[in-house]
Amino acid sequence: MREKKSSSFEQTKILLVEDHPIFRKGLKEIINNQPGMVVIGECSSAREAYEIVRTQKPKLAIIDISLKDSNGIALIKEIRQLSPETLVLVLSMHDEHIYAERALRAGARGYVMKHQPPEVVIDAINHILDGKIFVSDDIATKIFTHFIEGLPAHRSPIDLLSDRELEVFELIGQGLGTRQIAERLGVSAKTVENHRAHIKEKMNFTSAIELIQHATLWVQKK
Repeated sequence: MREKKSSSFEQTKILLVEDHPIFRKGLKEIINNQPGMVVIGECSSAREAYEIVRTQKPKLAIIDISLKDSNGIALIKEIRQLSPETLVLVLSMHDEHIYAERALRAGARGYVMKHQPPEVVIDAINHILDGKIFVSDDIATKIFTHFIEGLPAHRSPIDLLSDRELEVFELIGQGLGTRQIAERLGVSAKTVENHRAHIKEKMNFTSAIELIQHATLWVQKK
């Protein structure tokens, strides 16, 4: 078991990236009560997170998938490029069966659902700080099966989407139009239209209306 550090000079610096202030406050208290851990920054946007990582180089960043100005998957990639030594744990309400593998491929070291008790979160933090991967038993089995047998022949259509396409699909389901999505993602409207076309093709939608309907239903069921 990893030895806890008692000196504040040796404390493990942790960044919280979460857009719900009440949840963030509670998580901060839980972490700060752990020996050898201290929250050195908290924010609700990818832009703020990027700046904190750049200036303070936390040992661990705990982030959500949904943020005010970005998608958590994109932020994971940015953090790993900016500060490879910063480890990432995803703590989210979003279904792990959809996002956990994507998060790990992006560079995260663990994925925990928000409904888990605090001790599971702390266990995940300790696992990651010890150089291990932390996911649920279901996800571990799924990943191991993929490794042994290869990807299943009949995957969910959602699994066929790239990380950016999934982000666009979710924003469509939230009711955003092409220009709004472009502004949100910092890309051109043409780029968003290309993503929409790829989504339609991969998911066998015959019209924009069918795309919007399925995206809306998918967001409502999450």
